Amino acid sequence: MAISTQNRKLIFGLKVRQLRQEKQMPFKVLSQKTGVSVSYLNEIEKGKKFPKAEKIHMLAKALDTSYEELISIELSKNLQPVADLLHSNFLEELPLDMFGIEAGKVVELISTAPARVGAFISAVLEISRKYALQQENFYFAALRSYQELHNNYFEELETAAENFAQTHPMPFGGNFSLEHLYSILVREYGYFIDEEELELYPSLKRFRYIFQPKKKKFLINSDLTDMQRAFLLSKEIGFNYLQLKERANTSSFVQIESFEQVLNNFKTSYFAGALLMPKDQLIKDLKDFFNLEKWNKSAFLGIMNKYKASPEMFLQRLTNLLPQFFGLEQVFFLRFNNTPGVDQYELTKELHLSRHHQPYGNGISEHYCRRWITLWLLDDLYQLQKNNTYTDPIASAQRSQFYGTDDEYLCFTIARPAHPTPDTNVSVTIGLSVNEQLKKVIRFGNDEAIIFKSVNQTCERCDIKNCAERAAEPVVLNAQKQREQMWKDLKRIS
Repeated sequence: MAISTQNRKLIFGLKVRQLRQEKQMPFKVLSQKTGVSVSYLNEIEKGKKFPKAEKIHMLAKALDTSYEELISIELSKNLQPVADLLHSNFLEELPLDMFGIEAGKVVELISTAPARVGAFISAVLEISRKYALQQENFYFAALRSYQELHNNYFEELETAAENFAQTHPMPFGGNFSLEHLYSILVREYGYFIDEEELELYPSLKRFRYIFQPKKKKFLINSDLTDMQRAFLLSKEIGFNYLQLKERANTSSFVQIESFEQVLNNFKTSYFAGALLMPKDQLIKDLKDFFNLEKWNKSAFLGIMNKYKASPEMFLQRLTNLLPQFFGLEQVFFLRFNNTPGVDQYELTKELHLSRHHQPYGNGISEHYCRRWITLWLLDDLYQLQKNNTYTDPIASAQRSQFYGTDDEYLCFTIARPAHPTPDTNVSVTIGLSVNEQLKKVIRFGNDEAIIFKSVNQTCERCDIKNCAERAAEPVVLNAQKQREQMWKDLKRIS
């Protein structure tokens, strides 16, 4: 893989710094030997400057090495972890600017203490290998952090959706016109839309769409609902209206080539949600709902149905608006998948605003607490399916107090069969921290009809006695207690 110019500068600076320090040569002495100013030498070692060949020859002579060795991109053994990182160009892919971090500061950190940074990098890479983490895991983690940093509200995308709606008037509030969305893509952006071709390839039926950029051909899965079609069409409009070029050409990622693809996928999804669920109208609907004296699941689902939104689209949209316009900043979003009738639940998406709420995706092979609404509502859904009485998405609310703490959340969950994925059920949950702000905003927050449960993270870490929902023994917790007892006993006899 070709190494970037920036990383080549960094490697050169690291080698100069290492050789200078090995010889215990101050900047001033090296400057006298080479005629290169101290300030310029400092810039070289920080990876900011790469001198001309004449000065490199002078540096090589002063540092008792060869020109070829100094310009080589190979680093010594103790800097090998840093070399591996730089050769991969992974540092180039990190979206540092999104977090207000200058790439030069990271370069300076590595050049200041390369051995220590190298050891840290080795540890990170070893952990990633142990847990089979891929580069895309870091990309998605970076995206979540970016969303959390901005409370998942992006004014520029809201404005873009509003401006588009003004120049392309169409009825919103659940009466969107699929024909109008199709027309925009075909007439304005030159698309050819096909809803039959994917039928010829059974292996591709898991994709909701496939885009062929050279032909501007948009292949849509024929099994999608009108709501799903509207979202995908709006998202595709977003790629064009926002002028985003870097993208994946399938609805779910097969291979991620850059962080830009992940970011642009998020931006267009946000744009689609803002277009189909306009901010001002939805805020009004939510205020009316929160002013109800009692929890009303029909009213809750009624808002979703008004916009013909999917449960995930609806609750994700709430994570955009609740912190910004209702002051409910401690919010989390979870999505779990489940094979009907199988006692196994997979956390497939999570977002935590303001803090890391429970549960979160660290119990990779553990059993998430079955007391959480996001899991037991999946069981309720399965029973409806089993009895052939399921008709529409089901919803419920729960006040969940995390065991042994004062942390309490008001959770709203919607469960339904996944579509078009066969034999999979999905639940999505938005959780709001129960605090003074929530009590001001949500009138029915103390409704006794809302189920209250003490919950935990995973069964393996839970100390709740006689738990009827327990799916596994508390082996992690017991091991922790054994270690604590061991240290107590060691302290007694020492």
